[in-house]
Amino acid sequence: MRTLPYEIVDVFTDRPFTGNPLAIVFEAEDLSGDQMQALAREFHLSETVFVLPATLTGATYRARIFTPSAELPFAGHPSIGAAVSVAQHRLFGASDDLVQECGAGLLPIVVADGNRACLTGGEPTVSDEMDPAPLLEVAGLTPSDLAGPAPRRAGCGLEFPYLSVRAEAVAAAVCSLAAGQRHGIDDVSVFHWDASTATAHTRVFAAGLGVTEDPATGSAALGFGVWLAASGLTPPDGDYAFSVQQGAEILRPSTLLGCVTTAGGRAERVTVTGSVVPIGSGRILVPPFIG
Repeated sequence: MRTLPYEIVDVFTDRPFTGNPLAIVFEAEDLSGDQMQALAREFHLSETVFVLPATLTGATYRARIFTPSAELPFAGHPSIGAAVSVAQHRLFGASDDLVQECGAGLLPIVVADGNRACLTGGEPTVSDEMDPAPLLEVAGLTPSDLAGPAPRRAGCGLEFPYLSVRAEAVAAAVCSLAAGQRHGIDDVSVFHWDASTATAHTRVFAAGLGVTEDPATGSAALGFGVWLAASGLTPPDGDYAFSVQQGAEILRPSTLLGCVTTAGGRAERVTVTGSVVPIGSGRILVPPFIG
């Protein structure tokens, strides 16, 4: 039976068995979406990325990204992990300056030191202020846990709702799939913002996408930069660096380094940077064609 090569890497960490694990599958050009979804279910990680030849002019390669239950247009840690792997193996004639094609468009990614990548997100988007009550219910928290500016949805290719809470509430949060289904909320980023250190202690719940809690969420870190600017927590113009600490509660500590560029108080560009650690490699059977 036919098999495909794959790698397992840990993303947004410099130590093995921390950060966010990722499966990277190669040579999958002739697989259907259903077959890719079957492989993502088999790996059962928060995301699996399929590295494919580009179809758009200017792209180095194409990435299709799957959770165990759905395909995503874009996600951060698969983009960082895939870029480092593509650069290391010099696939598709790659250098360290890459352009990834995905559902969010063409995204620049720069690889440095062989194991670190900086991803530029897509067009920043942000919503009006949201009612915090449904988000609090999804996170298993109460109104007394709220702290800081009002929730908003924000993103750079993939949006998340951002719920700012007291420091103690982050560790106390418990994802409620039932509440998410009741309110139609697939995911929520729960965090405490420490302005003195420009650091967010974050947890990202995405039970509606088959991921109860994500250890490190690059797309949410990008959107967080947009949220910071929309909430008036960055200078109105220029570059503002921040960091996100995530995953400690599920024994996968991760560090995501972000930078938001603002003009007139609005986010114009956000980047996220992280390191990648190889964990293993092998070959996996191709599922039967089912779609």
